[in-house]
Amino acid sequence: MMKLETALQILKEDHNFRAIVKDDHYYYQGETWDFRDLSYDSREVSEQTLFFAKGHQFKAEYLETAIQQGLKYYVSEVDYQVSIPVILVNDIKQAMSLVAMAFYDHPERKLKLLAFTGTKGKTTAAYFAFNILKEEAKPAMLSTMNSTLDGATFFKSQLTTPESLDLFAMMAQAVKNGRTHFIMEVSSQAYLVKRVYGLTFDVGVFLNISPDHIGPIEHPTYEDYFYHKRQLLANSRYVILNQQMNHIDFLLESIADKAHTAYGAGSPNSISQSSAFHFQLTGPLAGDYAIQLIGDFNQENALAAALACHRLGASPAAIKAGIAHTKVDGRMEVLSHPSGAKIFIDYAHNGDSLKKLIDTVAHYQTGKIALVLGATGNKGESRRKDFGLLLNDYPNVEVYLTADDPNYEDPEAISQEIASYIHRPVHIIPDRELAIQTILKQSYKPDDAIIIAGKGADAFQIVQGEKIPYPGDPQVVQNYL
Repeated sequence: MMKLETALQILKEDHNFRAIVKDDHYYYQGETWDFRDLSYDSREVSEQTLFFAKGHQFKAEYLETAIQQGLKYYVSEVDYQVSIPVILVNDIKQAMSLVAMAFYDHPERKLKLLAFTGTKGKTTAAYFAFNILKEEAKPAMLSTMNSTLDGATFFKSQLTTPESLDLFAMMAQAVKNGRTHFIMEVSSQAYLVKRVYGLTFDVGVFLNISPDHIGPIEHPTYEDYFYHKRQLLANSRYVILNQQMNHIDFLLESIADKAHTAYGAGSPNSISQSSAFHFQLTGPLAGDYAIQLIGDFNQENALAAALACHRLGASPAAIKAGIAHTKVDGRMEVLSHPSGAKIFIDYAHNGDSLKKLIDTVAHYQTGKIALVLGATGNKGESRRKDFGLLLNDYPNVEVYLTADDPNYEDPEAISQEIASYIHRPVHIIPDRELAIQTILKQSYKPDDAIIIAGKGADAFQIVQGEKIPYPGDPQVVQNYL
């Protein structure tokens, strides 16, 4: 429960309060009123709900429906001139985040907060951190793949970083469940639309940066994408950076006055030797580590998570055990084809991650490579050209183009766009299950490889704005085999 006057004071302190308006009358204070719920869904309100009217598509008719359910106040950037008062603010997302923090009694102050950002690797690094911390502590985790607020029950998140009302409700539940740490993937969108406004992380890790998420409904430019990625550094007490990432000199200069460390080649924390399932570290965590996820990039993600958890108090023994136990569905999963060839299933969904994936597979499998790949609809449009141009560098890779969350676009048209940049014939099979079955039917030898990229273990396809059930790439492969 929270008093309206408390919420108003929070908005005023953030210089985000304009006025309370009803019937063209302006008020600086509201009536004495306690609310017991927060909502941004007009279908989920009562007379004890403080409602936030957000989004460019929001309509006054949504409020009329909510008023019939007893709604007394709403917070908005727009006066929809309905029969109840509006609390007018300059920025609805800032208002949501700060009010939610206070409403849930500041759960962020009762947890150690660890956040990962980067163009790729966030999920894998979060899984490494979760497995490390659970050796000695009680972590919760919000991840693109699976989330848990009690360490035992897992669920699929709708967004990489949830809306602030949901985020702080989840944090409060984690506190109630006795959790000690909270691990998050923080997307650039989270800062662009202020889902984590006002939140300070104990440790923030910046894994890498490459052009992605640039388009009409995402970031207008790479500069904007990079800027919003960097906001994690500004909002973390301690920062961990990949020494090999693009723009590292600029990044190090920007955090010169903040406690930080770097990892990777050229830093004190680096991988000195590695094989498929082991690597050795230098620096404070020096030693030999077992790992189930193959690829240099996965070892780097493990190192980043290790440093972050060590900063939060994890022992070297817990770090070694956590890394050794980590598996991630749909992330470098390796299955065997009846021919003896290896099938690699990975979430790689942009040019940079696809290049690393192909290079890693080619290192272990020296025969031919066949690839199933798609690109998302209505977002990340630049990936299509990136994929096509990249695959010209791998002329011996046989390419099968298919659907990958086509949304409101035609998956065949997306595939044709990718193909237009590839200087050799490719296969286009819009039905993803059929594409995977087709590639598995081909003849292979033991040193060959089949790569299925993009969806990973996602159990849906986004079509016409809806999540349509899909078995997930590993399940499709297993069903066929």
